[in-house]
Amino acid sequence: MSIETKHLFIEEILSEWKSRIGDDYPGYRGHVYRVFNFCLALRSCTEEEKLKLAIAACFHDIGIWSDHTMDYISPSVAQAKQYLSNAGLQAWSDEIGLMVEFHHKVRTYGDERYPLVELFRKGDLVDFSLGFFTFGLPRRYIRQVKKAIPNSGFHKFLMQGATDWFSEHPLSPPPFMKW
Repeated sequence: MSIETKHLFIEEILSEWKSRIGDDYPGYRGHVYRVFNFCLALRSCTEEEKLKLAIAACFHDIGIWSDHTMDYISPSVAQAKQYLSNAGLQAWSDEIGLMVEFHHKVRTYGDERYPLVELFRKGDLVDFSLGFFTFGLPRRYIRQVKKAIPNSGFHKFLMQGATDWFSEHPLSPPPFMKW
């Protein structure tokens, strides 16, 4: 399994967000690429599916920076759909919107019309869990991806956000979690 560290669409999309993401950019860029690679390793994809995964990867957490909130799912979906509209790719809006909306779904996403939604959920969870969840990916491959694409403090950033959330809402799960 190969590891993609540069992808035209990902670089193009993320470059537009670099200044807004600021110091968190290297960490988020790495997360985007690791999720993208894990998705591609979990399933053979067409070129169109790869583009959809690349776009979803770029936008899935972007609401953290666009709206400065840990309740970032809706803003992330809105940013993805705005990008798709501007790019003339409105036909992909429903599917990519669902990929972003349900990437933190606890249970399996079961709508078979959109298999990329479940694939993306799994790819994100492999990275989010630091490889604890593998969905059948070889642990050696996960280590190779993590070595090739550094974390750059992304999980530390997530832990700080979770700490802030739970200090204000000790009995509530984060709003980005979906059952």
